[in-house]
Amino acid sequence: MKLFPHGHATHPQWEMAAALVLAQLRAQLVQPGFADEPALGLLYLTDHYAGVAQEILDHLGAELPEVTDWVGAVGVGICAGHAEYVDEPALAVMLCDLAPGQYRVFSGVAPLPATQGAAGFAARSALLHVDGATPDIAELIAEMAERSGGLFGGLITSRGPALQFARSSRGAVAGRGRLGAAGVFEGGMSGVAFGADVQLLTRVTQGVKALAPSHRVDRADGNVVLTLDGRDALDVLQEDLGITLDDLPTAVARLRRTLVGLSSPGSSVAPMAGRTGVVGDEVLVRHLIGLDPGRRGVVVAERVEPGARLLFCEREPQAARADLLRIGAEIREALEPEEQSFETASALAASGLAAAPHLARRIAGAVYVSCNSRGGAWFGAPGAELQLLRQALGDVPLVGFFAAGEIAGSRLYGYTGVLTVFVAD
Repeated sequence: MKLFPHGHATHPQWEMAAALVLAQLRAQLVQPGFADEPALGLLYLTDHYAGVAQEILDHLGAELPEVTDWVGAVGVGICAGHAEYVDEPALAVMLCDLAPGQYRVFSGVAPLPATQGAAGFAARSALLHVDGATPDIAELIAEMAERSGGLFGGLITSRGPALQFARSSRGAVAGRGRLGAAGVFEGGMSGVAFGADVQLLTRVTQGVKALAPSHRVDRADGNVVLTLDGRDALDVLQEDLGITLDDLPTAVARLRRTLVGLSSPGSSVAPMAGRTGVVGDEVLVRHLIGLDPGRRGVVVAERVEPGARLLFCEREPQAARADLLRIGAEIREALEPEEQSFETASALAASGLAAAPHLARRIAGAVYVSCNSRGGAWFGAPGAELQLLRQALGDVPLVGFFAAGEIAGSRLYGYTGVLTVFVAD
């Protein structure tokens, strides 16, 4: 697996943006160390281009005939390289160095088979794009995870229709809905599944900080947590947050900033050494949506099972920065090669990708899905989130989008970033 060519650009006219992206891709396609015959393209557009999504897909397909399959989505914001594009017209493309037998494009009208097909393909992971308005999303994600193994992706959100791309060389995949165009879909879910020989690493960064050690859920009624560690849940909440309902305005302001972290029964989410700290990806972060004074309970935007662990937490920029660097460091340390081939080193030097001395050069490309509420506004400056990833990994080929919910494994997260890297042999 060679480095994945990628390009990104913003321009009021989509033709100009596409021309800039194609120029970047063609420059990399002829460089040593980069893929020269990629078959799979990932395409992400901001919703400024939603009305011409079909034209853009057709244009890229015509200009890059060697790329036979396309997947992607249209959203409010996208990211590529070390840049993010939010509320401006932009597109990003990455061309994956994968053989056609290593993946399968799927959509609502061409679903992924539940079992291994006649061609012998068996999915082991999948990139998933889901319309955020789709009913029973959590159940659909769990079902898809059973079919394809570990998932990564997100819920797409747009100020217009939630468009997705799914074009396959394995047969005409006609669009559905009002577009009725080949390869462009509205609603539902789509993506690409990968076989066992495509090596991937996925990490989740939460970006929230625990306010106190975790508690055991003793009693719960659906979404209402009644007792924690043998005490009324409402009393525990007030103690952990340092509030009292006697001062209602102050309490309400504090509760609006409070989130709830949940983990499965039998696990522990207590912060390191008994102190408060960054919450790991074993925790599902959900909104605190109300109180139940009559039963002295708290109401959570998720069904809670007795025996689960629960902690109260809040979003915090410094925790988000630290956790983002953590996942980058974990991936880099897992993949840092002892040696680097002359061809790869030459390609990196020629492309300017060898700027950082600690690059994990087994990374052929990466996909990053971040929450809509993260990005530059949360990290302090435009592109700051992507710059932190670059600091941790080096300048690897990367594309992605900002989502209304992030998918990793078989779970739907919120306020997170999901980073997946393609590992070269």
